[in-house]
Amino acid sequence: MVQKIIFSLFLFCTFHALSAQDLSISPTLISQYKNTSDTFLGYDAFGYSYQITNNVFSKIKGKEIFEYKNVSLGKITKVDLQNPLKIVLFYENFNSAVLLDNQLNKITEINFSQNATPIVVTAIGMSTQNQLWIYNALNQQIGLFDYLKNEYKTISIPLTEPIQYYQTDFNAFYWIDKKSNWFSCDIFGKITSLGKIGAFDRIAIINSSQYLFSKDNLLYFKGMNKQNPEVISEIKILGKTFDNFYYKDQILSIFTTTDISNYKIVTP
Repeated sequence: MVQKIIFSLFLFCTFHALSAQDLSISPTLISQYKNTSDTFLGYDAFGYSYQITNNVFSKIKGKEIFEYKNVSLGKITKVDLQNPLKIVLFYENFNSAVLLDNQLNKITEINFSQNATPIVVTAIGMSTQNQLWIYNALNQQIGLFDYLKNEYKTISIPLTEPIQYYQTDFNAFYWIDKKSNWFSCDIFGKITSLGKIGAFDRIAIINSSQYLFSKDNLLYFKGMNKQNPEVISEIKILGKTFDNFYYKDQILSIFTTTDISNYKIVTP
């Protein structure tokens, strides 16, 4: 009887030791080439790459090159590539956004300072039904801006902590506050707490339970669940230094000042 108890305890401890280990991920290198841009932004589903050089936004595929620049609005602060047919460029210093079509022709330019409802935008992203996600610094609330009707509506309660990082998809506005709390807000204004985020240098949210992050020049994947909420997997990429990374649809792009490396990655 004592032997059975000891054996059961051994199995229990072994299982928990294994489950607590950080399992590494070994991605497959699929391409690598020189980086000539100031900021590389990523790819779309059609194989076009997007970058910023000398504050000129460009879209490139082979010998096809499209460019857009707007000197009057200053520096590009943020680019949303979710919809390649409606790309969002954000110019925070001028409280403005520009929407571009797939050939980088201007669809519309929005000056939020001219809106009937006062808006100072510090976060923005493409949402559904001709709307943009907006974080309005004046009332510290998340809202939706209809860029066809030029109408703005607040949907969330005021946030209690400043935003450290944010990311959007069509249906959700994600953010991490200064206390490392992770939240999401849906298009109806429902806010959901998604847990705590550890220290990071850069981060990319995949969905409400998965994200990639870099810390001290190492790259990690974390999938949060009730069984293993703390398991973190290191992603074993070639080279030890990088400036930034981009992830979409199981393709991981690693950027340095001189090179771009693309990997196929299968997350747990």
